[in-house]
Amino acid sequence: MQPRIGAADFAFRAVLGVAACGIVAVVAGIAWELSVLSSDAIGRTGIWAFLSGTTWDPVAERFGALPALYGTLVTSALALLMAVPLAFGVAIFLSEVAPRRVASVVAPLVDLLAAIPSVIYGLWGLFVLAPILRDQVQPAIQAAFGNLPLFAGPPLGVGYFTASLILAIMVLPYITSVAREVLAAVPSSQKEAAIALGTTQFEVVKGVVLPAARSGLIGAVVLGLGRALGETMAVTMVIGNRYEISSSLFAPGYTLAAVIANEFSEAFSPVYLSALGGLALVLMGTTLTLNAVARILVFRVVRNGR
Repeated sequence: MQPRIGAADFAFRAVLGVAACGIVAVVAGIAWELSVLSSDAIGRTGIWAFLSGTTWDPVAERFGALPALYGTLVTSALALLMAVPLAFGVAIFLSEVAPRRVASVVAPLVDLLAAIPSVIYGLWGLFVLAPILRDQVQPAIQAAFGNLPLFAGPPLGVGYFTASLILAIMVLPYITSVAREVLAAVPSSQKEAAIALGTTQFEVVKGVVLPAARSGLIGAVVLGLGRALGETMAVTMVIGNRYEISSSLFAPGYTLAAVIANEFSEAFSPVYLSALGGLALVLMGTTLTLNAVARILVFRVVRNGR
């Protein structure tokens, strides 16, 4: 009987190993194909000229990725500024403050936000959020801070600011879910020791829970950033799709994913298609790197909490 168990165990490990290698092979294959696809456009000017160029002219076959990179980074960063405080607050409430019955009801509702298709967020942002921002919010902000370049220009309702709000809503459940798991992994003995010393619940959270979960919380933020960087449909519908760099958050712009989604079907030349492949390669590399860093940080805090 012992040889049978050994053979079954070997076969089980082999199947799992093949599956794991298959995932790595798929990712490597996609990266290779994108590298080959983008070699024509990037090879003409060089990678740095491609990344720093500001012109996107398919007729003249001049392609620069900087405006799309700028729009991607601005919308993602602004979305995190809005989503992270709320996500951490919800995670702390569910893991440290809320009664078990309340947490069991609220947590699934927060996770439900992640199940809504991005096109639904885009339609809601275009037909509900954008008019509200155009008619009420943006004029009020300009009346108070109109002299600042960040809020200059006509209130169009679509642009960087609207796209950032949509992204903030979309990344909120991801950050909250990971942060909640990380906070729950903090050893209860540390919290009980602090309570035994007479500290308040606020002091326990501030002085014990948050420092112990710092790496994992950073990982949650990085995961949210990776999600924001790759979002396509919702951002495409509300960002305005103008290929230029603007200092105003109310101005229309573009992102890497939005350019690919809008123009891939219109790529009429090999160089045009190659330039879109270059944008896809940059976006894939950035997203994979951020997600890998986030996984490592989350694993560290969970392992230390056991």
